[in-house]
Amino acid sequence: MTTDLRVLATGDWDAWYRTLELAFGGVAESDEERELWSELIECDRSIGVWDGAACVGTAGALSFRVAVPGGALVDAAGVTTVGVAATHRRRGILTSMMRRQLDDVRAAGEPIAVLTASEPAIYGRFGYGAATLQMKVDIDTTRVSLSLPAGTDDVHLRYERPADVHEACEALYARQVTERPGMTARQPGWERLGLLDPQSERNGASPLQCVVAERAGELVGYVRFAVKPDWEWRGPKGSVQVRDIEALDPAAYAALWQFLFDIDLTSSVVAHNRPVDDALLQLVSDVRRCDVSVRDSLYVRLVELGAALEARTYRTPVDVVFEVEDAFCPWNEGRWRLTGDAKGASCERTADAADLSLSVRELGAVYLGGASLTSLAAAGRVRELRRGALTEASVAFGSDVAPWLSHGF
Repeated sequence: MTTDLRVLATGDWDAWYRTLELAFGGVAESDEERELWSELIECDRSIGVWDGAACVGTAGALSFRVAVPGGALVDAAGVTTVGVAATHRRRGILTSMMRRQLDDVRAAGEPIAVLTASEPAIYGRFGYGAATLQMKVDIDTTRVSLSLPAGTDDVHLRYERPADVHEACEALYARQVTERPGMTARQPGWERLGLLDPQSERNGASPLQCVVAERAGELVGYVRFAVKPDWEWRGPKGSVQVRDIEALDPAAYAALWQFLFDIDLTSSVVAHNRPVDDALLQLVSDVRRCDVSVRDSLYVRLVELGAALEARTYRTPVDVVFEVEDAFCPWNEGRWRLTGDAKGASCERTADAADLSLSVRELGAVYLGGASLTSLAAAGRVRELRRGALTEASVAFGSDVAPWLSHGF
């Protein structure tokens, strides 16, 4: 088979995007979704594989800035729109696109690449490690109550049309980004993602609604949600579907959740993407009736290992030599000495004896402070070569708050 891998050219978009839709089941997106993604996808960073006149592979990269431990925003390639036609699987097309893409990311000077995986088993062989988790809750609000912190009564709530307050909500979101690793600073145009609400995706729920929280006239929080009505013989059992919720302080956060719990004609609140250390778990009276589940979310790949490890800070002082395996990006292979603390870090090549041995995939998994080196070592994925080095490095890589990706891409 002879194929042509190339950057998208004028006139390629429709065939390229249809190939992507087919790879994800063949259901065409709404005009609203298609229009938004046509504006957000960066065509000069998107590639396709062509077999004659047919597009048989797609992949793209988005120019992101991702928060890391210490509060810095690091340039990152947001890998997206990856698909291979079912007629051309197992022919090396995905590998060729990943090869080209990571070479381009390196040339662009971005130290990391990030993605969300449709199937978790796919990207480990390309050096991506699962770096964040997301939590889903399905709360029985007829049996669960909230313990509200002081100041909740001072919070004023009101309905607003989502589009009317999106600029203010985006400004509040931006204030939160550097407080939690894994969050992305939204570039112009990405604020529209939070307003995307095609009727075909509602599954019987209402149009998107928004309630804002204020204190003394200042915006201190917001929630976007929909209500899905349902009834049974005994009465209403609708559910509140939470899209996203942000607040600047505990009282505002609790007030918004209390509002969601109290919506008439509903008996449950469902949120599909919350941090695993969400304060909600400390507010509820009975966590067992919150039906908590957890899954993988953001995957991280260190493209320039030294620059990536220097871009974040470390919870405690660390001085450790890593022996790194990276067959897919061999420029990262070898020994690296990382020295750092809460003020900064240096990571340079060294000939010194290694303290820990691991692959770049493990470094991606711990990069944002979610997974720990000790847990990976317990699974046989990290080897301690100097006694005590594992604990030292594992503690240093940790984060006070769980890393979290607030939305997909």
